[in-house]
Amino acid sequence: MNVNLTTGSITKNLIRFALPLMVGNLLQQFYNIADTFIVGRFIGADALAAVGSSYTLMVFLTSIILGLCMGSGSYFSILYGRKHFERLKNSFFLSFLLIGAIALIINIVVYTGLDFILHLLQIPSGIYDMMRGYLFYVLMGISATFLYNYFSNLLRAVGNSFVPLIFLALSALLNIVLDLVFVLVFHWGVNGAAIATIVSQYVSGIGIMIYYYFGFTELRIQKCHMHWDFAVVKEISSFSFFTCVQQSVMNLGILAVQGLVNSFGTVIMAAFAAAVKIDSFAYMPVQDFGNAFSTFVAQNYGVGKIDRIQKGIRSSIVLVIGFCMIVSLAVCLLAEPLMSIFIDPSHTSVIAAGVQYLRIEASFYLGIGILFMFYGYYRAVSKPKLSVVLTVISLGTRVLLAYVLSSIPQIGVSGIWIAVPIGWILADIAGAVYYQKYRQEMQEQIA
Repeated sequence: MNVNLTTGSITKNLIRFALPLMVGNLLQQFYNIADTFIVGRFIGADALAAVGSSYTLMVFLTSIILGLCMGSGSYFSILYGRKHFERLKNSFFLSFLLIGAIALIINIVVYTGLDFILHLLQIPSGIYDMMRGYLFYVLMGISATFLYNYFSNLLRAVGNSFVPLIFLALSALLNIVLDLVFVLVFHWGVNGAAIATIVSQYVSGIGIMIYYYFGFTELRIQKCHMHWDFAVVKEISSFSFFTCVQQSVMNLGILAVQGLVNSFGTVIMAAFAAAVKIDSFAYMPVQDFGNAFSTFVAQNYGVGKIDRIQKGIRSSIVLVIGFCMIVSLAVCLLAEPLMSIFIDPSHTSVIAAGVQYLRIEASFYLGIGILFMFYGYYRAVSKPKLSVVLTVISLGTRVLLAYVLSSIPQIGVSGIWIAVPIGWILADIAGAVYYQKYRQEMQEQIA
């Protein structure tokens, strides 16, 4: 079940480790896709717009927690590669306390300022109450998101990507069933969709925590590991902080774009809500491959296997190119029927706007595929600041161009869609330039 990424076939082990990550995150998309489908098809376009805008906000909030967990996971991988098991267990304890406290603070702050946040997002009055009600319930799942992401990153750091998949599959299935019951049987509307989501999240979060405690006794924290070690905290913070910033900046940019989208009215909001789900679903596997690649690099970084990392880079590029080409073609060809899954075909204006978005983004999936590899690589070789730099380039360009281009009458809302791939390409160029310039420095650090 555990995959040792420091020995054996690079391509085979990468695929073997990455596949559960890919399948798992595709299942995770079902949390909100199930809400989007059922709400859009059985409640209406306004409800779809409310849930879609809520999704963007929730992605931003959970990205903070996810970034902290991913950063800690990179540190865990390095310690595991070096076989520093006692230090590893101490880092489990300290990072759990720190990230758990941050998750609690986020929950308190967001509940306190919920109306202010909705005002910043320029939510139309017609869907304001609906969106507020949905968020009131779904925000209760932040602690569950922390539990699942913390323990799943812990297990992946030691080469186990299969167990997180099992709990996520169970949770996704439960979410779909509860969505149908709460919305179609109990008629709880968008609030029912939110409640279904948080119940499912707690099942996966608490479940994987219990599995870690009883299933990984060799990594179980003992009383001797429960102590403050400033050196460990400093190391964890250096990884987690910048990974958190990178994830947060990325989703803060998306949140800023959501505000711009909202200013175009509920038709564009509904189109964006559905199209973003399809878009995220399409390139999610390559994002997960980037995370698997990061674990591969981190474990080999820990044992100083420079040549193996270089071979892994070459193998990964080939895999990413092949995947992105296939998915790009599929989304471009199937954009209209994919949009029709989420919204009734009679809403032709909504579908047309979503199809335009999908075909523009899908044509450039290779750009984001390579960018995810750069994110994973720099995070794994103790250069998380560079992931932040690349994210700022990508999202900064996207937000700036989105506002500038969409303000031109001849371009309009299309400018928001066009800005996205431009940001990806510019960040890829910056990542490649830095890699070539400092490649020798990286190798010396690994050695």
